[in-house]
Amino acid sequence: MKLKINTTKTFLFLALIFTLSCSSEAPRMFSPSPVTGPEYITSTHKALKRLPPPSQPIYVAVYKFRDQTGQYKPPTTSTNFSTAVTQGATSILIKALEDSGWFIPLERENLPNLLQERRIIRQMRDIYAKDKETLEKIDPLPPLYYAGILLEGGIIGYDSDILTGGLGAKYFGIGGSVQYRIDRVTVYLRAVSVKTGAILKTVQTTKVILSREVSAGIYRFVRLNRLLEIESGLSTNEPVEMAVQEAIEKAVLDLIIEGAKIGIWKPKDEREFNSYVKSLNY
Repeated sequence: MKLKINTTKTFLFLALIFTLSCSSEAPRMFSPSPVTGPEYITSTHKALKRLPPPSQPIYVAVYKFRDQTGQYKPPTTSTNFSTAVTQGATSILIKALEDSGWFIPLERENLPNLLQERRIIRQMRDIYAKDKETLEKIDPLPPLYYAGILLEGGIIGYDSDILTGGLGAKYFGIGGSVQYRIDRVTVYLRAVSVKTGAILKTVQTTKVILSREVSAGIYRFVRLNRLLEIESGLSTNEPVEMAVQEAIEKAVLDLIIEGAKIGIWKPKDEREFNSYVKSLNY
């Protein structure tokens, strides 16, 4: 007994399954649930976390790590006043300093809030100054730590569409195409001595932001007056916030290594530190 298989119907069925599977799998690439830490663990983040410890952690202050580009997102259908890069670069820098293990960041971005809370504590102590039992339960207010190093700088450049291009091919109505766009973000970070005001070290890092689109389609007659048309595509845009984070982490890593070379700070084990720096191809 021979089975007769309709190749046209089979082809249509397989093409439909392929289209439905692509449309259902694409959204699963993005996690629907929250995650702890950065969504993408980059090699820069791993290198920063694995740095050998310093001889002594350094107190540093970051008042504001600003977006100095003045860039806004390009308008699509209407006027858009959203900034092109994140405005939370200060928080990203503080997290990178903490992850390195070399620095102890001090709260300076919202210093008025901190001083206000300390003022409230002093007022409470003044109110209960006559009640010795209650006053003993309130811990004395220690002085604030001061920083020996002040970190300044910011996001100084965001260049859009520095390179665009694509590639496509079709044969008998079957083909596909790839398009890409490259942006670039640049970060400057400098260490300043609080005692003298001298700029001890300045580093610059650049991160490329890649956006790409892949599409494929079929457009052909499978039989007389029977036209088959299938289109499928997927575009990926690297998050600008993640690119800024990686550029800042790279700047902190460079600042630690360059500062150790010129003697601003010292590692706990200089031999281990030098071996690790060589493994990073510095």
